[in-house]
Amino acid sequence: MTDSDIRTNPENFCYRHPDRQSFVLCQRCLRTICGECQTPLPVGVICPECLAEQRKAASANVTRMPRRRVAGLDGKPVVTYTLVIVTSVFYLIGLIPGIGLYVQNLLAFQAQLAYVQPWRLLTVTLVHASIFHIAFNMLALWALGRSLEPLLGRWRFLALYLLSALGGSVLTALLAPNTWVVGASGAVWGLLGAMFVIGRHLGANVTAIAVLLGINLVITFLPGSNIAWQAHIGGGLVGALIGVIFARTRKIRQRALQIWLLVAVGVGLLGALAVPLYLYA
Repeated sequence: MTDSDIRTNPENFCYRHPDRQSFVLCQRCLRTICGECQTPLPVGVICPECLAEQRKAASANVTRMPRRRVAGLDGKPVVTYTLVIVTSVFYLIGLIPGIGLYVQNLLAFQAQLAYVQPWRLLTVTLVHASIFHIAFNMLALWALGRSLEPLLGRWRFLALYLLSALGGSVLTALLAPNTWVVGASGAVWGLLGAMFVIGRHLGANVTAIAVLLGINLVITFLPGSNIAWQAHIGGGLVGALIGVIFARTRKIRQRALQIWLLVAVGVGLLGALAVPLYLYA
């Protein structure tokens, strides 16, 4: 999605910066605003024009609302950078003799252990098998996050990443319960799936994303690749589903519905973990 992409719906772009895509609305006028134009309120954000009007209407004895910024609302992909740093730190810890192997075994995903150690459903994203493995995943996370996080907002992006990781773990538990899995590939596939769906909704040219998905799909199923395809597919499907949710519930009046739908996805994935108990008991 670049500045040359065809836009079909101007409501999906900042009204002050028409070249910037966003799903964030001013809670007062309901116009779309980018990270640079957002001023946070106790609930939601407000655009510069509405902020100016509120200040003019305020009485002299009322403290003026400061125009402040919080992490993630200034257009910088703070969550993306944090995830890359934290994951890289855990990879370095994994290289420490003695301690590293213990940490890797404690965080990697294996379905049977996940029932008594549920953190493995998500901490699998912190463990990688090699320098090439983590380099590829972190490069993809960095590239995708720089586009998606400013578009969705900090908390939506984090929810997308974590639920996609959860989706990868759950499908692995369903189809390969005895397999050990490491890596953030499921979460990264979720970002790709969401970007494809949201890009289509915005009217952008998603050919490059489709090609990238296709190439990764071929690599995933190459003989001898030793790749947990279940995690990739599970993460991609959940990411695409969340992309649909974000695209269909972007209005401020739909905020509660969006949250409940995300909760439903999480609960549904956790509920699906009960299936292997019956299939493989």
